[in-house]
Amino acid sequence: MSDAKKLYIKTYGCQMNVYDSERMAEAMGGSGYVQTDTPDDADMILLNTCHIREKAAEKVYSELGRFKGLKAEKPDLKIGVAGCVAQAEGEEIMRRQPLVDLVVGPQSYHRLPAMEARARQGEKPLDIDFPDEDKFETLKSRPKARRAPAAFLTVQEGCDKFCAFCVVPYTRGAEVSRPADRVLTEARDLVDRGVREITLLGQNVNAYHGAGSDGAWSLARLIWALNDIDGLERIRFTTSHPNDMSDDLIAAHGDCEKLMPYLHLPVQSGSDKILKRMNRSHTAESYLKLIEKIRAARPDILISGDFIVGFPEETEEDFQATMDLIREVNYGQAFSFKYSTRPGTPAAERAQVDDAAASDRLQRLQTLITEQQRAVQDSMVGRDVSVLFEKPGRFDGQMVGKSDYLHAVHVANAKVQIGEIARVRIVESGTNSLAGEML
Repeated sequence: MSDAKKLYIKTYGCQMNVYDSERMAEAMGGSGYVQTDTPDDADMILLNTCHIREKAAEKVYSELGRFKGLKAEKPDLKIGVAGCVAQAEGEEIMRRQPLVDLVVGPQSYHRLPAMEARARQGEKPLDIDFPDEDKFETLKSRPKARRAPAAFLTVQEGCDKFCAFCVVPYTRGAEVSRPADRVLTEARDLVDRGVREITLLGQNVNAYHGAGSDGAWSLARLIWALNDIDGLERIRFTTSHPNDMSDDLIAAHGDCEKLMPYLHLPVQSGSDKILKRMNRSHTAESYLKLIEKIRAARPDILISGDFIVGFPEETEEDFQATMDLIREVNYGQAFSFKYSTRPGTPAAERAQVDDAAASDRLQRLQTLITEQQRAVQDSMVGRDVSVLFEKPGRFDGQMVGKSDYLHAVHVANAKVQIGEIARVRIVESGTNSLAGEML
């Protein structure tokens, strides 16, 4: 293995990019590459990019600039840009950063080995197509190395919703669901390699409609099939759209033993005016009624959400409607962002909210979310939960894992192995984690 070429991948953004990076590493493994944790000794560097966050493209160019010296020292080093910024920027990346050797979009990374070979011949391949062949099927041969006890599994890609602020339909394409049998095969393979928890991924995962032997399967049906896999103990899914939260999926939260009591269900705003301008196709009232149905099915479920503050035309009254919705839902966790423009999206062409006002609103919203999150964490003290232990902690004998509710839990003097699920009594609530004792 000392003669193996080394691959460094830096992953930005969502869990799907984490999954994609793993698959890229596996694809390049067939070409003799092994992964390295540092770019300094790499023969190939891949930046797997995300276009969701503010100034995403500029951050990629800044990162590329840091590799100029390394490229000068190692002329044979190949540098590639993958993911959603690659899809959106295309040839512009190579124009602005000539040190880049290849650019590949998120639907074409199964072609990476061939692109790398072309780059070694002096070409500068660019592939941002939406190919007809199934990239997952193309990469179905996987090495059988042991895995961490929790893993991501992409089941759906793309989105047909066209929210006014979002680039996903343009960078990931239309909604496509993987056939159910291929998802189940990959899930069994993961379990055989030590995985005990699987998180199903999709830009709009609850719109899943993968082909089955008797027609299209819903996400709920897929979850029930996963529930029957021996050795798989926990199932999660993210990210969902309120309009696709079907009755059978809601019922699964109450009835399916392995489906964890955690749901990420973004609303973005509590103002019907802003929701309409966002093209979200739901109202604050319909979202609140949906939360009520979900909690009726699973009363202890932890709800997580996303919020955009300072969306074009948002007034203080609109913002207060969002704060009211947050108070009513009582989130256990939430992600919030100040709106920033994405070129090519409808909202980018509208009158923007004053930056200082948007920043002030974001601070107030995050203060409220933090209060709610801390209160939910504090309420866990004294409760017994199941924890999947994933790694050693910072102190001797300490182990760290995730509870059913996705809280980080650390336990001192834990006589457990990585991958073990054990009952723990929560004894302390910290800023971002819980402390527990083994039962």
